[in-house]
Amino acid sequence: MLDHLSLQCADVEASLAFYLRVFGPAGLKEAMRFPREEGLVVGLSGADGFPHLWLGPLVEGGENRPVHLALTAPSREAVDAVHAAASKEGAAVLHEPRLWPEYHPGYYAVFLRDPEGNNVEAVHHTFSPDPPR
Repeated sequence: MLDHLSLQCADVEASLAFYLRVFGPAGLKEAMRFPREEGLVVGLSGADGFPHLWLGPLVEGGENRPVHLALTAPSREAVDAVHAAASKEGAAVLHEPRLWPEYHPGYYAVFLRDPEGNNVEAVHHTFSPDPPR
């Protein structure tokens, strides 16, 4: 159900170093990184190599910044159904359903705002034989 969680960081490199030092003994490791206009984004994984925890630049709020929560959808059609339900409820749609190749090929998602202002996502992964690392 939980696909990944993203945390906004004032200093991504410092937060990355902290998570790797503190949770490295539990198997946490850097899985991938890429630059964005706002700053560096880093995906952390456990033994499965899938980036479930993301660290990114501070782009919203200050002390009380929203959380990004992504929930796994079983299909692209389910992502589209989430979008339709959210639109019917009047939720703010941050990004319409589409492929996000910058994350990995086959990453299909919709991004919404929940009633508390959090960025929530429904995502379906169609992996090639080699998942992203």
